[in-house]
Amino acid sequence: MKILLLGSGGREHTLAWKIAQSSLTDQLFIAPGNAGTAQCGTNVSLNPNDFNAIGQYVLENNVELVVVGPEEPLVNGIYDYFRANSGLNHISIVGPSKAGAALEGSKDFAKEFMVKNNIPTARYKSFTGETVKSAIAYLEDNKPPYVLKADGLAAGKGVIITSDIQEATGTIKEMLLDKKFGVASEKVVIEQFLTGIELSVFVLTDGNNWLLLPEAKDYKRIGEGDTGPNTGGMGSVSPVSFADATFMDKVRNRIIQPTIDGLKKEGIDYRGFIFFGLINVDGDPFVIEYNIRMGDPETESVIPRIKTDLVPLLKACADGDLSAHKIETEERAAVTVMLVSGGYPGNYSRGYPITGLNNDSESILFHAGTTINNNQQVVTAGGRVIAVTSLAMDAKQALQKSFEMAQKIEFKDKYFRNDIGFDIIK
Repeated sequence: MKILLLGSGGREHTLAWKIAQSSLTDQLFIAPGNAGTAQCGTNVSLNPNDFNAIGQYVLENNVELVVVGPEEPLVNGIYDYFRANSGLNHISIVGPSKAGAALEGSKDFAKEFMVKNNIPTARYKSFTGETVKSAIAYLEDNKPPYVLKADGLAAGKGVIITSDIQEATGTIKEMLLDKKFGVASEKVVIEQFLTGIELSVFVLTDGNNWLLLPEAKDYKRIGEGDTGPNTGGMGSVSPVSFADATFMDKVRNRIIQPTIDGLKKEGIDYRGFIFFGLINVDGDPFVIEYNIRMGDPETESVIPRIKTDLVPLLKACADGDLSAHKIETEERAAVTVMLVSGGYPGNYSRGYPITGLNNDSESILFHAGTTINNNQQVVTAGGRVIAVTSLAMDAKQALQKSFEMAQKIEFKDKYFRNDIGFDIIK
C-alpha cells in the first residue's frame, strides 16, 4: 500500500516510524516531513493546506491511504475536499470531516457539544467583541484563577490562566478588541478553573466503533516544577499511574461513548483520532478540551507502546470497519523528554548543527523541528527539536534512559526539563 502522511513534527515522525514497520506499507510519503521522517520514507515538498497539490500528488503516485497529522488541514476541510472530488473520493483518508474538526477548531462548539451530550466539563460562557463588557462583568462575578480560551486555533497559545483580575480583564480586551490571536480570538470562552491532575486519552474511531489507545500525561510548562509559560509540550509519560481500571471505566462510560454517540446523533462524519484532554477531579474525569488528532509530545510515548500493526487499523478506520480490530499494548512504560531551542517558547534561532544522533542507545529519537542543510547536516529548524523516548519495565527506569540520551545529543543552546514525570513517577 502507498501511504501519504501529512505533517512535519514529532507526531508525524512517530507515526511514520510506526507506519514504516508495517508489512502492508509499500511506499510511505511524508509532506513536508523533517530530517527524521526522511529515514522512514520519502519527504515531499507539499503544503498540507494546499489541497489541490495534495490531491494531484495522490493521483499521480497511486496513493491509497492519506493520514492527516496536524489539525489545521482538518479544520480547513481536507476530508470534505477528498469526499467532494469525484477523482479522489475513493481514497481512504484518516481524519474527521470539517464538521467533526470543529471539536478542536471551535472551543465554543466543543463546550456546547459537551453540555448537550451531558459530558462532564467546566462551567463556561462565551463572549465576542460586542459583549466585552459582559465578559468583564462575568470575570468579576467569578473567583480566580480565571481561564480564558481563544475560540479558534491559536498554535497552542490561546489559553490564558491568571489569578489577577486586572490581568484577566486586560487580556480579555486584548483578545476580543485588539485581536491578540487574530480571528482565533474573535470569540473567547471563559470557563471555571478545575483543580486536579491532567492526562491525555486517545481513541481511534470509524464513527461507530472505537479503539482505546494507551493514555499519557504531558508537561506543557517550559520550567521545572511546571513553571513559566506554556509550550507545545516538554515531555510525556505513558502509562499514567492514577488512570486505574475504575477511573478508565468512568472515562469510557461518561466521556468516550457519549462523544461518539453525540457525533452520530448530529450526523457528523468522524473517522480518525480523538484526543480527550482530561482532568482528574477527586477521582472523576472532566474534559478540558478535545483535539481532532494525536497530541504531541504524547504521541511519542503512546505509539511506541502499541504492539499492533498500525496500518490495518488506520485503513479500517478510514473505511468505516474497525469492529473486527483490537489494540495490543506494550506492558513497558515509555517516557519522552523533549529537547528544545534556547529561548523557546519565545524567540529562538535556527540552523544549529545537531550531533550525537547516532549514539548506540536503546532510546528512540523522534525529530520535531529539524531539517537537512546544504551540507547534508541535520540542523535545528524549530522550537521543539528532538523528542527522546525510552521504554523500560517502569517509568523511573525509562526516564533515566531518556535523560542519559538527552545529555548525549548536542546543539547550541539546547535545553530540556529534568523533571518530566515528577508528579507521578515515584
